[in-house]
Amino acid sequence: MSVSKLITIDPDILGGTPVFKGTRVPLKTLFEYLENDYSLEEFLECFPTVTRENACHVLECSEQALLSPAS
Repeated sequence: MSVSKLITIDPDILGGTPVFKGTRVPLKTLFEYLENDYSLEEFLECFPTVTRENACHVLECSEQALLSPAS
């Protein structure tokens, strides 16, 4: 799944902060939850507008971006 189908960056939504598409939930919030030892389940419970599928795809894309060799 392409990143453009997962996230929205729009100056009219939270000042252009990247959010999960169709929500006002910043991507950063997912990473903050995980960094603070919350589970993905807890994140999804707190932000029911984010689907499990989208959260997992964002994590997978992040992993690929971090682990792919530099061009």
